[in-house]
Amino acid sequence: MAKFLDQNFLLNTQTAQRLYFEHAAKLPIIDYHCHVSPKEIYEDKHFDNLTELWLSGDHYKWRLMRSNGVDECYITGDADPYEKFFKFAELMPKAIGNPMYHWCHLELKNYFGYHGVLSAQTAKEVWELCKSKLCEKDMGVRGIIQKSNVEFIGTTDDPIDDLEYHKLLAADSRFSTVVAPSFRPDKALNIDKAGWREYIAKLSAVSGMEIRDLDTLKKALSLRIEYFNQYGCRASDHGLDRMVYAKASDDQINALTARGLAGELIAEDEAEALKTALLVYCASEYVRLGWVMQLHYNCIRNPNSVMLNSLGPDTGFDCIGPNNGSRKLAALLDRLNTENSLPKTVIYSLDASDNAAIDTLIGAFQGTEIAGKLQHGSAWWFNDNKQGMRDQMISLANLSLLGNFVGMLTDSRSFLSYTRHEYFRRILCALVGEWVESGEYPDDKEALSELITGICYQNAKKYFKL
Repeated sequence: MAKFLDQNFLLNTQTAQRLYFEHAAKLPIIDYHCHVSPKEIYEDKHFDNLTELWLSGDHYKWRLMRSNGVDECYITGDADPYEKFFKFAELMPKAIGNPMYHWCHLELKNYFGYHGVLSAQTAKEVWELCKSKLCEKDMGVRGIIQKSNVEFIGTTDDPIDDLEYHKLLAADSRFSTVVAPSFRPDKALNIDKAGWREYIAKLSAVSGMEIRDLDTLKKALSLRIEYFNQYGCRASDHGLDRMVYAKASDDQINALTARGLAGELIAEDEAEALKTALLVYCASEYVRLGWVMQLHYNCIRNPNSVMLNSLGPDTGFDCIGPNNGSRKLAALLDRLNTENSLPKTVIYSLDASDNAAIDTLIGAFQGTEIAGKLQHGSAWWFNDNKQGMRDQMISLANLSLLGNFVGMLTDSRSFLSYTRHEYFRRILCALVGEWVESGEYPDDKEALSELITGICYQNAKKYFKL
């Protein structure tokens, strides 16, 4: 029986162990998509306790607590910090099979030197150990990033952001990790959501462009794209509840825009015309600047209206929204390709049943300027567990070229989530090790080294021009 979380955790063959320790474990991390705060990085924020560091804003943990019947006062409420932590520790023995069980224990081991098991019985011990450790000078945000060997961080930023802390970080020679903004224009596209008119007024003010119609909205976005580009932006990120594609004339879209600017709430189906037009326009800008476009889709946002009204959005109540947007995605990619405005593109669906569709679709639009121009993004959100990662990589291997994969990202708000890269690398090495030891791939040390190094580090470094 293997010991829990020993050095060979998840590495179930000798080949897997060799690949991990000789190659994957040593590589820097390129975290090209996450939601951490550049302000907290610049200010080197220190955390008072594990509740502040672990539970504040972590939807994964909130969902587990709700699934265990924990009262909301211990989740998003004003309960005592230790009581909140205890409620989380108490449920951990039930979380077998959940990636959170592995992530939490990897974080406790790697950052706090704790080799035990978190439970109600050990909660106080873990709390005191971590509280003491967090007082150390090198356990602020910057220290955690440096301990994690992070070379690049791509944050997620709204077009109206002034990027103040990105500017300050770029000028700070004491910190070697590159922190770059990513352009996330969802609020400008979401004419079907409440608050769109108010957001457009802010975009108009910050861009200096009076937004009256489709053309001026495009120009305002272009101005902000140029601004982001000045401060090292290498990628955009589009969060689409569902994949969109609808053709309409400029006159039709201008009429739609006028209704939105007048305060009328536009229906979701109608909104596709404006979203498509702006996606197509932004993609042409990304091509011009050499950016990567990321597309996330198939999420149902806030299905629990009672909790939405109580706590607001982004509080851990979203879910997978199967929609099979493959035809619309194909139409969008075809239009961009026809107009010579298809950027390097990473595609993520929250519905894992889309894996094969994505892997075959990217093969229809690959380019000659870079191997793997179109990417099937790593297992995303509810899928970034052991099985989800294996399924995504097996599908990519079966139907495309796994060796060109740009690998893992945290997609997290937590500075301890870099252990997800370790988790991914162990799963990758285990999968490749299985194929080698079953005779499905030769034990070619040079080829395997290039494969693992590429997927864990080099491919993303090249793809994002780092």
